[in-house]
This record gives sequence, C-alpha cells and structure tokens, in this order.
Amino acid sequence: MTATALGQATPAFAAQTAILHVSPHGHGTGCSAAHPCSIEQAKAKVRTLNSSMRADIVVQLAGGTYRLSAPLTFTRADSGSNGHTVRWQAAPGARPVISGAQKATGWTRHDPAKNIWKAKVGTGFDIRQLYVDGVQATRARTQLNRADLTSDANGYTFTSGALKYLNSLADPGRTEIDALGSFTNRYSPVADISDGVITMKQPAWNNNTFGYDTIGNPFRQGPLYIENAYEFLDTAGEWYLNTRTGTLFYKPLPGQNMSTVDVEMPRLESLLSVGGTYQAPATHITFSGLQFSHTSWLQPSTGQGYANQQTGAFVYGDWQRPSDALGSCQYGCKLFEATRPHWHQMPAAVQVSAASHISFTGNRFTQLGQVALGIGNDANAHATGVGLGADTVSVTGNVFTQGAGGGVVVGGLQADAHHPSDPRMTNRNITISNNVMHDLALDYRDMTAVLVTYATDSTVSHNEIYDMPYTGIAIGYGWGTNDPGGSQDYVNRGLYDFQPVYSTPTTLKNLKVTGNYLHDVMRTMDDGACIYTLSDGQGTRIDRNYCADNSGHYGIYHDEGSRDYTDINNVFRDTGDWDHENSNSTNNTGALTVTDNWTSNPSISLTDGQRGNTVTGTVVVSDGNWPSGAKRVMENAGVHPE
Repeated sequence: MTATALGQATPAFAAQTAILHVSPHGHGTGCSAAHPCSIEQAKAKVRTLNSSMRADIVVQLAGGTYRLSAPLTFTRADSGSNGHTVRWQAAPGARPVISGAQKATGWTRHDPAKNIWKAKVGTGFDIRQLYVDGVQATRARTQLNRADLTSDANGYTFTSGALKYLNSLADPGRTEIDALGSFTNRYSPVADISDGVITMKQPAWNNNTFGYDTIGNPFRQGPLYIENAYEFLDTAGEWYLNTRTGTLFYKPLPGQNMSTVDVEMPRLESLLSVGGTYQAPATHITFSGLQFSHTSWLQPSTGQGYANQQTGAFVYGDWQRPSDALGSCQYGCKLFEATRPHWHQMPAAVQVSAASHISFTGNRFTQLGQVALGIGNDANAHATGVGLGADTVSVTGNVFTQGAGGGVVVGGLQADAHHPSDPRMTNRNITISNNVMHDLALDYRDMTAVLVTYATDSTVSHNEIYDMPYTGIAIGYGWGTNDPGGSQDYVNRGLYDFQPVYSTPTTLKNLKVTGNYLHDVMRTMDDGACIYTLSDGQGTRIDRNYCADNSGHYGIYHDEGSRDYTDINNVFRDTGDWDHENSNSTNNTGALTVTDNWTSNPSISLTDGQRGNTVTGTVVVSDGNWPSGAKRVMENAGVHPE
C-alpha cells in the first residue's frame, strides 16, 4: 500500500466520536441512549476507551440533579490521548446539576408565633450554608456592639445587660464570632459562654487577634456578629441546624411555601478535582453546559476558625506570639511575620492542578460554600494533595453567582508558587474570559471575583463583574516580599528571619487584564478597587477595562511592591482615585506606566516622573461627555455576544 493510500482513509474507516450517555438515575455499564449509566460508571468506561484515542470521547449528561456521595476525581487515567479530548457536556437543551447536597423535605411548623419551620434531616454532619430556591440563606445571627465587649487572651467579657441573654444559650459551643474589618472577614468559634465570659476556641482566637486588621483592632470597624444559635433565629430567611437532634430550622421569606420550596443542604466540601502528578498530569478534559452546586467548607467551624489575612488566605496552625500580643502585635510584629510564608488558601469546590489542556465552557457555578474554581493553588487547597502545575486552562463563558467565597483563584501563595522547585509547578497560559460574575463572597467577604496570585502568560478578559463586597479583579500577591532583593519594609518587620531574600523574579509575568466591565464592587469592605495589584507584574498590561460605580473606592489600586504594570486606555466613571499607588520609601512601589485613560474624577495619587512612574494622556470628562475612544472601550468591555 502506498503512502498516498494510507492518507486517504475512506469514511468506513474514519474514526468516530464515542458518545456515552449518562442520567441521574442511570445504571449498568451500557452508557447508551437507551440504557444510560451513572457518572461514576461513565468514568470507569472512559478508562477502557481512552488509552489510544483516534477521536474525542463525549460523555453526555441528561438534565436533572446528580447527587454525589463523594467528590469526582479526574486523573491522568481519565484524560484524553493522542491530542484528543474527553468531553463532559450537557445533552442538547439540558442543564445537568452536579450537586453535593441532600434535599431537606417534610417541613412542619415549629413555632407558629415566630413562623419558624423545621425538618428532620438526620445527624452525623454539619453545614455552614443553606440554599433555598437557589439563593444562599442567612445563618441565624445577631449583631454585637463592640463597645459592650472587652477582649483578652481567652476571648471576651461583657457587662452590658443587653448581652445577658448570651449566658443562657442552649448550645453556646456551636456559635462563632464573625468580624468584618477593612480587608479581612474573620470567623472565630466559641467554646463556651457563661457568667458574662465568652471563651473562644484555640488556636483560632490567637491567630485572629494578632497581625493586621485583627478582630480586636480592625483598621475599619465593620459589623461584628455572633452566629449559629437557635435563639438568633428572628429574621426571615435565617436558618439553624441542630446537629445533635438532626433538626433543621428555617424562618421563611414572605411568599415562600414550605411544602414546595427547594431547600438544599450541602454535604460535600468539594465536587470535582482534576489533577494528576507533575510526571503524569491530567490532560485534555473539558466540561461544558453543567451546573456545579452545593458545597460547604467546614474548617471555619473547627478550632482553626478562619484567621483571614486577605483574599482567601489565612493563618493555619498553632503559632508562637508575643505574650502581650493584644497590645504589641495589632499592627504587625516579628512573630506574626513567621506565619506569612505558611499561609493557607481556601480550597475550591472545583479544583484543577497538575493538569494541562483543561477547559470549562458555558457552565454555571452557583450555591457554593467557598471559592468556586481553584486553578493551580497550593497543595493545601487541593484534595489530591498536589498543587500548582496548571498549564493551558481556559474558563470561558461561565456564570459565577451565589457563592460564599470568590469566583476563580489562580495560583498559590507559598514558595513553590512564586519560586517553584520544579519548573513543572509553574502556572501558565490560564485564560479567564467572557464570564459573568456577581453576588459572590457572600460569607467570606474579603474575596474577589478573580484572583491571580502567581501565573505566567495568562489572560483575564471581557468578564462582567458586579455586586461584590470587595475587589473585582486582584493580580499578584506577596506585597513585594518575594521579588528580587526583597522589600526593605519587610526587612524592618523581620520577615526575612523566616524566609529567603530572593534574587530571581517570581512566576507572576506577562498577564493581560483587558476589556473587563467592573461595576458596583467594593460594596462592603475597604482598601480595595475595581482592579488591585501586588508585587512586580513583569510586563503585566491593564487595558481597555471599564470601571464604574464602585462606592467611591479606587479604580486601579497598585498596592505594596507593585511595579512594571501598564494601565492604558481604561475608563473610570464615578470612582474615587482612579489610579492609586500605595508607595513609601521602603516598599518598592513604582515604575508604573499610566497612559491615555479617561476618567470622570481627576483624583490620582501617581505623579509623572516620580518613583519611575509615567503618567500621560489622561482625559478628564465632565457631564458624561465621553469621547469616542472612551465610548468604544465602554461598549466593548464585558462579555462579547458570541
């Protein structure tokens, strides 16, 4: 047979796409249209077909809810081969829901006077979120007056008569303190309450009460709540779970019929993990047209609490601190710096690490109790135990909403994220484009719609982001401490007694943040912006974004150590300082190029020619008379119709 003949396969011999059919009640191993199988059975069948693929394999999910008993894990064994892809996708016109929840049914009225209802749901589990008709309900809580409390090394004391009811709570050990500061949102669990003393669980209390923006001394005093007691169930839309009796209580919103309402209790802490090893990454897998819902991350309910530092990072473990930490370490101290290189990350509901050529297209991430999608985070945030190592991952045309945490987090915090010991750990070629992200960070209000800490050659483009408590898009991490030569500011603070001063650049390089439409962000927290940066961006470009109506906060905020960013052709409407740098003589912030932007507010903190900055071509617009160039940016920002 000639070479020409070999290249002319007839249709009879052409490779055909294999289609496996799945339904919520599927069974058996046929995976055919007539006899669909389960998700787990489809995964097993893919492994018999994918070793030497000649065409794609399609796993087609019928509509309905797929209630998982354990997270789905996709490894190298579940991957495409020979350049072909395993596609997990919705059947035409269907919306399959991948759920980690148990449905709560059988509601009866418990307290007619207060209109509190109850359902028996079983014991042996806990939840931090509840979803009612697709919306996150509020865990029962009451707001505290900080002036009524005095903090010490063990917790709080109170003398106000207004708080005496706390002494008689039926289950005080189920309660937590929820504290909002300037850029942190901390949770610290209670051990006991009696005789006017609130004793807190450790090490959460210690970790939450030293450093910066602490529970006791926040830079801005946001609301302080005590949560999770039946006695706090006084407002429509609140809920409480008695884990001892297995009883779920709910006070319905006006118009909700408890005989027909859909109440979902998340039983899983994650839904899906895509990851292999650096030697054998998961590869060529796509997910499209699916809905990922109903998780609850439980660590904040433990003695570790959530000692939040910023954008989902938190202190974890039992750390030494000064004996007088409540006095000497409320604006940082050397022993607090010991924790910084070891901060953990909030794990995501859907996780990707040690993987390449993975895509999420046209999905819906909603009703999730943490970060929705984590890509190449540190190992501590991945159920596989292998972090980082995400290469060529795309997140396109999805909707992210009704989430307790952020939308997408790319990159890690610890040393291997910014200076990988194995080059295969580097996160690169990540694309986050044409997504709609809103009503996120409902519980962990320090979080952003998109956070990229350390990644190379990646893009965040044409997303619409709105109704966020904090920043819309955050780029970079580390406050400049991991850039070449370090930061004198952190030499002074003592950080480098606990980590090296690096002489080589980080993996944060050549990001493109372009064409995004950000509006109505910064609705709760402080010290953020539409777009926020940290550390040396090494050629990162922020261009043609449209930032509007952000509660008077910054448009672009170049925080500590930000260098080598170009801000060009952006539009700022009804913001505070439209471009801001947090600079001093010791933190290396500067070398910023800001050119040809349009703004309705002339206020800017960068000065042309100072600290290596270039500021040129700014057009200040009054009375809404936007020039044609600005109008083009405004019209083209956000999700493209296709």
